[in-house]
Amino acid sequence: MPHYTIHLAGGVVRNPLVRLARPVSLDFMDGEHIAIVGPNGAGKSLLVDMLTGKYPLYEGELSYDFSPSASKAVYDNIKYIAFRDTYGSADANYYYQQRWNAHDQDDAPVVRDLLGTIKDDALKQQLFDLFRIEPMLEKKIILLSSGELRKFQLTKTLLTSPRILIMDNPFIGLDAATRDLLFQLLDELTRLASLQIVLVLSMLDDIPSFITHVVPVSNRTVGPKMTRAEYLKAFREQDTAQSFDELQQRILNYPYEHANYDSAEVVRLNKVSIRYGDRTILKDLDWTVMRGQKWALSGENGAGKSTLLSLVCADNPQSYACDISLFGRKRGSGESIWEIKKHIGYVSPEMHRAYLKNLPAIEIVASGLHDSIGLYKRPKEEQMSVCEWWMDIFGIAALKDRPFLQLSSGEQRLALLARAFVKDPELLILDEPLHGLDTYNRRRVKKVIEAFCQRRDKTLIMVTHYENELPATITHRLHLERH
Repeated sequence: MPHYTIHLAGGVVRNPLVRLARPVSLDFMDGEHIAIVGPNGAGKSLLVDMLTGKYPLYEGELSYDFSPSASKAVYDNIKYIAFRDTYGSADANYYYQQRWNAHDQDDAPVVRDLLGTIKDDALKQQLFDLFRIEPMLEKKIILLSSGELRKFQLTKTLLTSPRILIMDNPFIGLDAATRDLLFQLLDELTRLASLQIVLVLSMLDDIPSFITHVVPVSNRTVGPKMTRAEYLKAFREQDTAQSFDELQQRILNYPYEHANYDSAEVVRLNKVSIRYGDRTILKDLDWTVMRGQKWALSGENGAGKSTLLSLVCADNPQSYACDISLFGRKRGSGESIWEIKKHIGYVSPEMHRAYLKNLPAIEIVASGLHDSIGLYKRPKEEQMSVCEWWMDIFGIAALKDRPFLQLSSGEQRLALLARAFVKDPELLILDEPLHGLDTYNRRRVKKVIEAFCQRRDKTLIMVTHYENELPATITHRLHLERH
């Protein structure tokens, strides 16, 4: 007889701020592998917090049966990786640009130390081979790319041999080859009799084949558990293609207010090399981006994509030692970095990681007007209405007064996108902009990017690991290889 691993009956948490709309009754049975799916802000993380006992219950009961595990403790048996692009407990001290500042990395631990003592040598070898951990062992944790960081977190967690492994959006931020490898690994792990896998997914249309059951969540309400086949059939029946024509027209009609540079050349890198210690990230790179071009930047995790963008945005101190011109002006020829940044809109996983400011969402968007992480200058009233306009374009106008850290990670990403667009930039740099967005919002944001690219003299550089996320307007490609 299969037994339950988690049994929740009529559960209501005590704290009203993290309470779901209705009492929850849900059983996870031994042998089931479950996906908790729902749009951004639906309440998926609140459900996970409830199932793992993070918040005490006000009503209902929560019980576990972890057999055949020797331990009965939740801590030993349930491991939750929330993949919010974090560096773990060191995160509170992490600041944007720290990854590029070598002299601020002295205190950061290396990967080997954080993995600790490993008991299961066979599992260790399998994971090290799968995720190419060996070359990362002596690297400072803070120097890992977001994809490498994910591989490290997975390895560290899987080495503890949990009974239930809960992963929040494990596939985002990974290049295609690593996604396939992770899929194969999870597929293999589901065959281990004593491991139950639970995935928390925003991509409603992409449920891995090893998942047996789906729990849909929307509007803070948990739906009944159903088989994967039942869920996919229901999703396809309800999934209607929305028209974004009106939204795109609003962007095309948006007035041009800013004085643009008149340079035909937007970015020029001349024989640019970047090294950290004995590791070469970029080697003798020549790259020119002309005004109006739309570039797709690709390469596997750790190939140097984010480093390259940090040079263009002047967030990387090594950019001053390199031969780089922006908008036809050579770096260091007298123009302040703030003058240049005024013409660039930028969003990236690094930036998302550094945004630990609990300001109202509209102030986060407004900080894009002056390229600050917090809001140091009070925007004028007409500027605030521009912020509201862009929040409406990204579908988050109703969240403008909500504190940023109380938004779901998908809603935070939408606010940071609005921040990148708010000054109608000449050069738009998007590093994995659709990271963690649900199916509807991925479609919406892609249409916003396409419409923006049709505005006069706009230049785009975009990084994504998913070919289908690229806007139809792409004209050029640059692929980086790992050194």
